[in-house]
Amino acid sequence: MEFVIKISQFLLSLSLLIVLHELGHFIPAKAFKTRVEKFYLFFDVKFSLFKKKIGETVYGIGWLPLGGYVKISGMIDESMDTEQMAQPAQPWEFRSKPAWQRLIIMLGGVTVNFILAYIIYVLISFVYGDTDFSSKSLKDGYWIDNPVLNDIGFQTGDKIISIDDVTINSHSDVIKKIISGEKYLIERNGVSQTIEMPVDFLGQLSSRKEKGSLFKLRIPFMVGEVVDTLQNKSVDLKEGDILLSVNNKEVRYFDQLSSVLEGYNGTTVSTVFLRGEDKIARELKVDSDGKFGIIPARNLVRFDELGYIEVTRKEYTFGESFKGGLDKFTEQIVSYWDQLGKIFSPETGAYKGVGGFKAIFDIFSPQWIWQDFWALTAFLSIMLGVLNLLPIPALDGGHVMFLLYEMVSGRKPGDKFMEYAQMVGFFILIALVLFANGNDIFKAIFN
Repeated sequence: MEFVIKISQFLLSLSLLIVLHELGHFIPAKAFKTRVEKFYLFFDVKFSLFKKKIGETVYGIGWLPLGGYVKISGMIDESMDTEQMAQPAQPWEFRSKPAWQRLIIMLGGVTVNFILAYIIYVLISFVYGDTDFSSKSLKDGYWIDNPVLNDIGFQTGDKIISIDDVTINSHSDVIKKIISGEKYLIERNGVSQTIEMPVDFLGQLSSRKEKGSLFKLRIPFMVGEVVDTLQNKSVDLKEGDILLSVNNKEVRYFDQLSSVLEGYNGTTVSTVFLRGEDKIARELKVDSDGKFGIIPARNLVRFDELGYIEVTRKEYTFGESFKGGLDKFTEQIVSYWDQLGKIFSPETGAYKGVGGFKAIFDIFSPQWIWQDFWALTAFLSIMLGVLNLLPIPALDGGHVMFLLYEMVSGRKPGDKFMEYAQMVGFFILIALVLFANGNDIFKAIFN
């Protein structure tokens, strides 16, 4: 069921982004009376799953979900239709239009991507607001279970005071700085110290087989569900019960449980849980792996009530949401440009983390949470827009580069040159796609 939910989100998000991106080219093309021969979701190599001609345009759905396209008459694109380009230019063709109109047509896709992301962030701000956690409320620091962070010098319980000399006031400040942060000032047992991040931090994260989240909140062990096929199925525990102790040893945080249960494999232990305002005692069996067989839950409101964290909420009026959406949009643009910069810097090793469609699929939640779905779709829209602006022939950015050259120099690149440039760009794209998806396969086999 989890796979069905994830693949449904993946296909819905991808389809929405592709259709709207191509619509961004389609609308100005039609506005400038340029003929659009095809409008396709996914690629129709050899055959289509669906197609219907309306007017002069064939609308269809291909079988290969690697993107989509609009085929504009008189334009050298991925179709490499050299036969049409050998004919005299017609007034309805792309090549017959003024350079400024062609530029607007080519920029239409990425413009829609950025507008879509901004609108989504505005609506997220208005509908959901912002939820954050005060750094001062994290009295016992972060849970560090990522082996790379452990090797660098971080430990569970570390409080983050500043990153790159910028004071940290909330948990979101830490998350925003994970990619770019180079110098962390932390407090450990009341003593301040500085941790310098290695240049190849992102490369180490990608290469390490053992995985773990980055800077996890320390929360208690709350009962979500007692698995009815495992050892504690008959124990009277309810969703929301919070573990307080095991064999008279306090267990304040989830991350302390594994060490407390060490040595009790295959035995029964005495536990105390908090249910509402009452404490209840229960005998629980520990399996051979040192686990209770209980699926944990997460209730931030309850954790706030008990003093584990301080949840901060910011609500937006409809007018305020436009500013809130702009802030989120700007932060993501800056963050993604920073990621690209690190990917193209070999010394960072960030290229090892580049992924293809499986990597995108994996970041979707196994639960359908609309807020998360829309936030991820907005991010992917920004990613699609930025990548399409790269000055690589065959991408929108490549076409824009040649159009700007034409507008500045007054000389239009020849059709033969554009054909060769398109072929080079196409091979570059194929190489990038193979590299990204090859990374996915490599990690699936060896990690």
